Amino acid sequence: MNKHTFLIPLVFVFCLSACVPVALVAAGATVGGAIVYDKRGVKNIAQDRNTGSQALKKISDDPQLQSQTHITIATFNNIMLLAGQAKTDELRTRVYQIASDIPNLKLIYNEISIETPTTQSVQTHDAWITTKVKSAMLAEKGLNSTQIKVITENSVVYLMGIVTHKQADLAASVASTVSSVAKVIRIFEYE
Repeated sequence: MNKHTFLIPLVFVFCLSACVPVALVAAGATVGGAIVYDKRGVKNIAQDRNTGSQALKKISDDPQLQSQTHITIATFNNIMLLAGQAKTDELRTRVYQIASDIPNLKLIYNEISIETPTTQSVQTHDAWITTKVKSAMLAEKGLNSTQIKVITENSVVYLMGIVTHKQADLAASVASTVSSVAKVIRIFEYE
């Protein structure tokens, strides 16, 4: 098997940002070992996924939030990131309150900015930035990128995970060199 045959499924996996279990099934044994290195454990991974899904559903079910916000939710080890845009501070607070009612969260980072929600074009560009950051991190020697979740919102890259300070510095450095990244925000738990 040549080097490129291995990388194609691997790049595919890293393009699927919030779908770790699906990605692992889709890629099979190629990256099956990645879950072994996730310090959260299978139960916590599932709980994080369910927590994020619950919050997103409750926010999506609110008609006013649907039309006046764009919210991205990521959860890692019972820590939730709320990113995106809300037209008013009241809407931003409402999103936070909805998320606060979800059980099993240790902490919520509310990074929602007060502005007009981004367009589909900007959101697509953010997905591309996430892919480029994940690819750059994967290629970086000495970086355990399987420990890091990458989220991009309006060209701001958020990094989540359980890492050492050295790994955090390396991940942030790699992410900051990727084109179109406006800012890198660390939301790490440290070993």
